[in-house]
Amino acid sequence: MIFNPLSEVRYRYRLAMEHLERAEKLFMLRDWVGVVSASQLAIENFAKAVIAVFEVPTWSHDPSNQLDSLINRLLRNVTDEARELANLAREVAPEHGRSTYGEPSSGLVPSDIYREEHALNALENSRKARRIAERILNSLDVKF
Repeated sequence: MIFNPLSEVRYRYRLAMEHLERAEKLFMLRDWVGVVSASQLAIENFAKAVIAVFEVPTWSHDPSNQLDSLINRLLRNVTDEARELANLAREVAPEHGRSTYGEPSSGLVPSDIYREEHALNALENSRKARRIAERILNSLDVKF
């Protein structure tokens, strides 16, 4: 398989946008678990869109280390934002498992864990991830 960076960037960006749009809709439906889950996937894929400019993103739900390793290849005016995007991805990565399985050792299903404030925070962070990814991709003159 031949890696086409621009194709992968566009795919990851579109995938992230789909998850962000889903999170927005689920918030209106008050589906707090769904918002957290979709927001986590949005943040993950916004980070992977940036990574894809340089290399194939890993299958991990936490792409923060991979993004961190690429920061020195970015323009200096976006390195702080790239670190922030990596931190957002790192922070939200555990929610992939929690929003899917809950906390089995405590007997908690996902709906026992998440409330509106969790969902709102996740949604705001996914919106922030979008803005950051767009600024970084624009600085690299990548059209998505």
